[in-house]
Amino acid sequence: MEKPIKVKIFNHEYLIKSDEDEEQVQNIAKFLNDRFREIREDTKDLSEGKTAILAAFHIASDYFHVLKERDDLVRDIQNRARSLNYQIDSIST
Repeated sequence: MEKPIKVKIFNHEYLIKSDEDEEQVQNIAKFLNDRFREIREDTKDLSEGKTAILAAFHIASDYFHVLKERDDLVRDIQNRARSLNYQIDSIST
């Protein structure tokens, strides 16, 4: 881990130690701020804590959606590879 990186998330400064480079850490902080801002615009009366929980829930939901898409893609690639292998095997025998 490198030296701590200062980021500002939801109007609070944090020192983040990470294996990621500084640019990536700043990109992540920007992503979080953007999510907080989106949620805050839609629900102005939420506390910071509730906004953070809602943002975490949305991010986790997006993450699980991407995992499902990845799994579907891997399954599709495996099926296509099996089909191509079958076609190659049927031609060479």
